[in-house]
Amino acid sequence: MGMEIENNKMEVIKEEEDSEVTDSEMVRFLRNALQEVGETEFESSTHHYSDLVAVFGNQDGRDTDHVALLVASSRALSRAVTYIDIDRHNSLLSNIFRMSIWNFGENVMDALIDLIKALAASSGKYVEDCLEMLVRNFKPPQNLLNFVSQPHGIAKKEKVQDRVHKALKDIAELMPVSLLYLNGIVVQRMPRMSSKNDFPRKIKDDLQLSEIYVESMLKLERGVLGRFMGNVMLSAVVYRLVELDVEIEWDEILQDDPSKGIFDMEIEDTDEAADYNDDGEVCLKAGFGLQKMGADAFADRLDSLMVLTCEHIKSRADEGHLHEVFDTLLLSFKKSILDTHKSKFAQFVMFYACSLDPERCGVRFAVTLADTFVRAGESPTTRMSAVAYLASYLSRARFLPSTLVVSMLKRLVDWCAKYYCKFQDVEEENINPHVHRVFYSGCQAYVIDVGIPSGRVLIKWSTPLR
Repeated sequence: MGMEIENNKMEVIKEEEDSEVTDSEMVRFLRNALQEVGETEFESSTHHYSDLVAVFGNQDGRDTDHVALLVASSRALSRAVTYIDIDRHNSLLSNIFRMSIWNFGENVMDALIDLIKALAASSGKYVEDCLEMLVRNFKPPQNLLNFVSQPHGIAKKEKVQDRVHKALKDIAELMPVSLLYLNGIVVQRMPRMSSKNDFPRKIKDDLQLSEIYVESMLKLERGVLGRFMGNVMLSAVVYRLVELDVEIEWDEILQDDPSKGIFDMEIEDTDEAADYNDDGEVCLKAGFGLQKMGADAFADRLDSLMVLTCEHIKSRADEGHLHEVFDTLLLSFKKSILDTHKSKFAQFVMFYACSLDPERCGVRFAVTLADTFVRAGESPTTRMSAVAYLASYLSRARFLPSTLVVSMLKRLVDWCAKYYCKFQDVEEENINPHVHRVFYSGCQAYVIDVGIPSGRVLIKWSTPLR
């Protein structure tokens, strides 16, 4: 196979334009260019080596001559990686690891990916840098964000993601040690969250990059490497949902209807975005309807990410891995959601997972929350949050049997009644409401749950602690 190179490109061969250079000749030339560099690349860098560095420093995928040269150089360099030295060829390596395959067509993508795999396999010194380069390509360059939202851009995204994830798998097979680094690199490389004080355009772009990146994280969790790193990926995604969630202020949500609260507002809003089949399972439609709640970029992206996450959970359930995923979600709920102030909507991802297996996941979640509430060893804040989420869950989970709902509420009633009996003879002026805030939260949760709209007959507890 030959490659045409212009006479002014790298000045490889002093011949006429359109001279043909074979692959073997290209490899030989690059080896010589690499070997000509002294102990440090600044001591005796030749113009041949400098031109090679420049080839990988140019990310313009519109220049057809440059694209042809980049493909030829990448393929040849893949066969000469043993001649690359991390100290002598630092500039070349830096440019290679900064390459964005989003800027190029499939020929360049494949050539660059093959070069990265060859570098990773050649020496353990390059493994982390190769992984960094691939993970950096989870998201497109800033200038391609608008393009990615278009049909051609979506197709381009799929081509990039497929190649990047296959390369990660291939490197893991060639160099199993890469799995020790990959989790940390993926989590550390997650796009930073914007502040609401930033410019609207920056907020929108950062959130879009975050969504694209999360899509790749979930793809990684769902792939062959998922069993080695799935827990970390899904946990990090849940944490990102919470980060977006807390950015949505109640003032923005309640401005249209000040009477709404966390335990009644989402019923009508999320039901518009979900249906239930004959078995009571939640079926997602377009989203969770959060765009209407505040109508800002954070609500819009949170809505999209929640749908993306729920679709991922459903696909994992269809593959028979729901309970593994649920274990991760439950742990993430305890760590990231339960005690987070102002978290309002991330809970619905957990509710959706429960709906896919009400008898096991649905019951387990309810029991976990109830256990946390009655457990004296937990902090008051954690216990109050647990019973609040239990109320939120029971009042919405139409897939749960009424017997379970009644048993959970009876458990709340029994605990509250037992607690009340300890203090019923205490004088009212000697009662400190703050000390009994866990009790009041249990009563409030019960009052919320008795309003469940499904014709369930419940025992009502309404005696306040004075």
